[in-house]
Order: sequence, then structure tokens, then C-alpha cells
Amino acid sequence: MRSSGPLLCLASAAAFGAMGIFGKLAYEQGASVGTLLATRFVLAAALFWGILACTGGLRGLRALSRRDVGIGLALGAIGYCVQTGAYFAALERIDASLLGLLVYTFPVIVTVAAIALGRETPTRRTAVSLLLASAGLVLVLAGAASGGVDALGAVLGLAAAVVYSVYILSSEGIAARLGPLVLSTLVCTGAATTLTVAGLAGGGLAPDRVTAEGWAWLACLAVVSTVGAISLFFAGLRRVGPSAASILSTIEPVVTVALAFVVFGESLGPAQLLGGALVLSAVIAIRARLRVRVPDPPQASLARSRA
Repeated sequence: MRSSGPLLCLASAAAFGAMGIFGKLAYEQGASVGTLLATRFVLAAALFWGILACTGGLRGLRALSRRDVGIGLALGAIGYCVQTGAYFAALERIDASLLGLLVYTFPVIVTVAAIALGRETPTRRTAVSLLLASAGLVLVLAGAASGGVDALGAVLGLAAAVVYSVYILSSEGIAARLGPLVLSTLVCTGAATTLTVAGLAGGGLAPDRVTAEGWAWLACLAVVSTVGAISLFFAGLRRVGPSAASILSTIEPVVTVALAFVVFGESLGPAQLLGGALVLSAVIAIRARLRVRVPDPPQASLARSRA
């Protein structure tokens, strides 16, 4: 069983990596940002509740305090909504491959924040990783700027990484008490509620404009890149442990870049490729000896890319 762990983690990373691709394809078929977000989380929440019911997890949910249930719902209703909203708003403006690299700076941001908060001890390794990530980000943005990238899209992508980092650090304690499946269910439920209400109030929901193919891509986003990706990650995590699972998940942006090239013909310039390699090197170096639970996935519980 242990030998299947790496494959499960890699499958999870691939599923998360496909998220931006599914989103772009849904946009091409008439989905708005509001429709995409509400549909994704309504479907994901329904699937997670079904899994809880089938696995007997509802009993454990009933035993939780109202405070913990409220915190879990609030993490989705506020934190995850802001993060995923920024991500998919950026996806409308910039390439999925570029966005994948920008958002994947979050492990480094989490580490820096953890050191500032006294949760992590600064080391030479983290200093080198920060320098690598900073240089990589400069190259990614410089290469993108030379190609006329949308500035607001790039800012939204970085904002998604920052907000996601805050989400991870904030959810660390509650994740340990609730467990991954229960917390994922509550987070998706909170996000589904907020995003649906916001879409209705702001007129952002336009399901009638989505084609049949578009609904298929939205379903893939919810089933493959949300419920499937999270479930696969935690299945692999039980077999290989957090360090190996986190390092294996580093292929996520690589999958995004590869799929974006195959599906949309997106390509990164030499500077962006070098910058992306530096960012991934920094992430691997940090995760090899990370003491703070950075997702994955991940992940505090919904943890991971990202979105």
C-alpha cells in the first residue's frame, strides 16, 4: 500500500494543476467568474457531504462544538472565498501557466510569515530559499512584462498567493481538531454559501449563458480539481508522510504549464522558465525540512492551490 502513496500524491498534484485549464475552458464556453465559483463550491460541498454520510463522518461532525463548526464555515465563507476569487479573476486576465507560477510562491510566503510569527526558526536554508524565490519571481514578472502581461491580473495572482498563505496559517489549529474531511466539507459549504449569495446579489450568476460543454468543464473543476484532488492528496499523505507529500506536490505548477501549452498553446519565455525553476527549487528546499504544516494540499485542509 505504501508504494501507492507517491502515485496518489502525484495524481493529486496533477488534478490541482489542471484547475486553471478547466477554468479557462469553462470561460470559453460562457461561464462567468461568479457562475464558475458558485458552481464549483456548491458541487464540491454536495460531494463532500455525501462522502461524510457514506463514511460515517456525520457522527463526528455532530460531536463538534458550535465554535469549531463556525470557524470551519467562516474559513470558507471569508478566507477561501477571497483567495479563490482573486485566483479566478486573475485567470480571466493572464495565462494559466503564468498564474500557476505566481500562486505557487505561497509556500515561501508561509515560511516567511511563520518566522515572523515565531512559529519557525530562521535557518540558512530558509534564507537561501527566500533569495531563490525572490529572484525567480522577479524573472517571472520581468519576462511577463516584456510580453505585455495584464498588470492587474499579475497583482491578483500574487494577492491570491498572499491570502492563501494567511488562510493556511489561520487554519492550522482548527485543522488539527476537525480532521481533513470534516474541515474540507465545512470550508466548501461556507464558500458555496457566500459565493452563491454574492453572485445572486451582484448579478454575477449567468448559468443560462453556459453551454453544455461549459457545464462539463465546471463539473471537472469541482470533481477532479477540488474533491478528487483533496481526497487523493490525503490518501497519499497517510502513506508517505507530510514531507514527501509536500515535495511531490511541487509538480503542480509544472502540470499547469504543460497542460496550458498543449491545450492553449501558451508558452513561457526563457526568463519565465528560469524564474519558475528558481521558485520551485525554493519550494522544494523549504518543504524538505518544514516544521510548519504548509498544506497539502495542500495543506491545512483544503490546502493547496490553491484556489
